[in-house]
Amino acid sequence: MPWNDVRVGDCIDVMDKLPGGCVDLAFADPPFNIGYEYDVYQDRRAKAEYLEWTEQWMKGVARVLKPTGSFFLAIGDEYAAEMKIRLDALGFTMRNWIIWHYTFGVNCSKKFNRSHAHILYYVADPKRFTFESDRVRVPSARMTTYADRRANPVGKLPDDTWVLRPQEHGDHFAAESDTWSVSRVCGTFKERTGHPCQMPEGVLERIVKVASNPGDLVFDPFAGSGTTLAVAKRLKRRYLGIELSEDYADAVRVRLDAVHTEVEKPVSVPRRPGVAMTKAAGLKPR
Repeated sequence: MPWNDVRVGDCIDVMDKLPGGCVDLAFADPPFNIGYEYDVYQDRRAKAEYLEWTEQWMKGVARVLKPTGSFFLAIGDEYAAEMKIRLDALGFTMRNWIIWHYTFGVNCSKKFNRSHAHILYYVADPKRFTFESDRVRVPSARMTTYADRRANPVGKLPDDTWVLRPQEHGDHFAAESDTWSVSRVCGTFKERTGHPCQMPEGVLERIVKVASNPGDLVFDPFAGSGTTLAVAKRLKRRYLGIELSEDYADAVRVRLDAVHTEVEKPVSVPRRPGVAMTKAAGLKPR
């Protein structure tokens, strides 16, 4: 079956036509059912209808995922708990409940501004799955701040709250910047494709690197702006997306045509000089 494409149609119908157990890594960023304006999808369903639809497409992901596969799901506050209940019921095993904190949050008038999303990380089998930790290690505070000799020289694994600091992702954040959180992709950003709900490549890059290998199949049932597929292509994975909108799918293909593959480089976490006053001040490394 040909891969490296985005297919137009309802994700449940298209998944029904895919062979079972073909996907190594699935990432889904479905509509949150909070009224976003898509071109051919109404993002305001009755709760029961939305959750029934959720169960159906999740069953499709479970069928196409390999026994050794991983599944990451991005969702907002409104339905995060319901999503976890359904994933547990399907037999998946949770590895992490990740919080992605972003700057340029959604402005609200009668509640605190929305500035985070949930990313639920599940695997099909808790004993057999891909987790290449060395690809995503970041400098620890022992290295960057305290010059502590006890620091692991290859860095530490990221926490489950994803606030990507400049030293953790130099491709996306300038080291001198004091804005340390991954921003959502706003309308004025160069990365913007025109899709109303676009994931930043920095978030997907971490997921694809840690949970798949070159040549693996990365699958996104809600291709949207194509970020998952673009990152997968750049990192030499096979990819497949499904998109309900023909216009969005066309835009994804244009984006993919402009992506160049690259060699995945080992993570470099150089030591940095510590703060001279640290020990004198009695501060403890962490």
